[in-house]
Amino acid sequence: MAGQMCWLPGMGTGGSKILHLRTAFHENWRPYTAFPQFSVPDYREPGGSKGWATYQKLIAAGWMLVPTADAQQVRFVNPDAEVA
Repeated sequence: MAGQMCWLPGMGTGGSKILHLRTAFHENWRPYTAFPQFSVPDYREPGGSKGWATYQKLIAAGWMLVPTADAQQVRFVNPDAEVA
């Protein structure tokens, strides 16, 4: 099953971006570490990007990368809207 990935600031990272995932469009973004079924251990590279190894695995598996600006936009959902 393919999902979506995005680089977003992580809590406690001083603003550094880490990989975030979601398996469906309506879900909230969560850090890659919240998905043990998809994540792999980070490389032991000082100062390396958190989630880079997971990104490489998932992009090869067909996951989509969402631009940070798109992921940070607030989505408004109308609960009264009819679904086509």
